[in-house]
Amino acid sequence: MEQPILAVVALLCAVAAVVWGRSALRFQQSWHRIQSEYGDTSDQAILAGAAFRKELHAALLYGLLAAASLVVGIAGTTEAAALYALVTIPVAMSLYYNRDFRRVARIAEDRNELERKAQEVLTQDELAPRKWAARLAPEELPDFAGFELGRVYEPGTGMMAGDFYDVFRVSPNRIAAVIGDVTGHGIEASITAFQAKYLLRVFLRQYRDPAQAMEELNAQMSALERVEEFISLLVVVFDTDSGTLRVCSAGHPAGWLWHAKEVRPLRATGPLLMLDPASHYHSREIDLESGDLVLLYTDGLAEARAGDQFFGEERIANTLRRDPGVPPDVLCKSLLEAAKDFATEPVTDDTAILAIRRS
Repeated sequence: MEQPILAVVALLCAVAAVVWGRSALRFQQSWHRIQSEYGDTSDQAILAGAAFRKELHAALLYGLLAAASLVVGIAGTTEAAALYALVTIPVAMSLYYNRDFRRVARIAEDRNELERKAQEVLTQDELAPRKWAARLAPEELPDFAGFELGRVYEPGTGMMAGDFYDVFRVSPNRIAAVIGDVTGHGIEASITAFQAKYLLRVFLRQYRDPAQAMEELNAQMSALERVEEFISLLVVVFDTDSGTLRVCSAGHPAGWLWHAKEVRPLRATGPLLMLDPASHYHSREIDLESGDLVLLYTDGLAEARAGDQFFGEERIANTLRRDPGVPPDVLCKSLLEAAKDFATEPVTDDTAILAIRRS
């Protein structure tokens, strides 16, 4: 070789090409993994692809410089050799800066893995309120011979729900329907609603009179000492043997009963739960006929607003009065849509509606 110095330059460039090439290979593998997980057009894939191309460009550049150095070293002039010898400066710097390429690639992979796990956590956080709502206000209700059921639930702007409803058999001839609302939003309100819903199941099976079940529930929930929480609750128990309906309400918005060709309110028979552990409740018994319908809802329906006016109880009653024979599920959906059409402001509260017809 005419210019031995260029042999050193070629060797350094070749080493740099190998180092950058291995780095490019590592980044390419990471890029492909990210593409498979996030998609070709994701931000993570675009950044990983750019990093791979940068490493590949450096590897190719140093490969070409190594080849050029060999050619000039064999056949070139002293001036050309001196010029190419200057390449050793950026080559040495490049090798120094890229000495930790494995660590850099591993950090990039670790960051992408953290982003993936963070996305999974965010997805789970988004699903958690839906799972809670599905337990508190299920989309599917059980079938009971002799009854038609309808329901609708519209979540508010809070992350977690405080509204709940339930329909279940308490004995071979008795069916209970429950609707309730816990003050506030968030996980605390949802936990309280969950506890109240399933404790009430126990007490309604234990006590024949829903007023006794309500008093026991109030005592148990008050013992939790959650001073900022209260529960409004309305319970109706259908007795298929006697053909009656027994009603007990703890400060809940008035339900409505279509009976004897008129709409009757089912108003509170006691105070809100968790106000006073010694509160007393009573129940009312009403005779039922075939075709009678009970409509229950939470305050989000009546409190839909247009300026300073609320949708209100009377509009709810009039909707039932206009078409009492409509299927329960259609009635629930119609009420929700009517409230939305009425409101000029976004409905921020949860809204639950439950309708049961004796067929």
